[in-house]
Amino acid sequence: MHATTTAGGAFLRTTGRIASFTALIFSVLAAVVLIIGPLATGSQTYSVLTNSMKPHYGPGTFLVVKPTAFDELAVGDVVTYQLESGRPEVITHRITSVAVDQEGDSLLVTKGDNNDVADPAPVAEIQVRGKLLYAVPFAGYAANWFGNQDRGLATKLAALALIGYGAISMTRAVIARRTNRRQETAA
Repeated sequence: MHATTTAGGAFLRTTGRIASFTALIFSVLAAVVLIIGPLATGSQTYSVLTNSMKPHYGPGTFLVVKPTAFDELAVGDVVTYQLESGRPEVITHRITSVAVDQEGDSLLVTKGDNNDVADPAPVAEIQVRGKLLYAVPFAGYAANWFGNQDRGLATKLAALALIGYGAISMTRAVIARRTNRRQETAA
């Protein structure tokens, strides 16, 4: 009876360690992709709210948009731009062509991948927030849940909590192994 209990306990401990290690790896990757990457590149983050960019970027996709010089943007790039200069509302669509206004300034013609027609107004340089650096499917749902005001702090705290939990679990496992080795050596 004792051997069965010990084997079951060992299985549970091993399963718990694997789960803790998996949670640690997941939280580190999430922290890198969702927090450290945007901070290191000076990027802004957005969440897709509509179907206009499906199938590539459906609702709930977390977008990391890096400021890019206007003259470096090209047809095919996905850009985030303000509907009106100075206003917070933004759209993320693909550049389909480049036009020139009467003053000779370049304008971007954009369209959502899932839309049949181009956006009604071309995009001026002052409206462009940046070019899509990378996207994470479904992570935008969590970002939206935290809200635009608190998501940075809440995400950082959640990531740190998971990393801390993983570190504590791994430290406890190492201490337990050392204790078991000492007991085996003493016996």
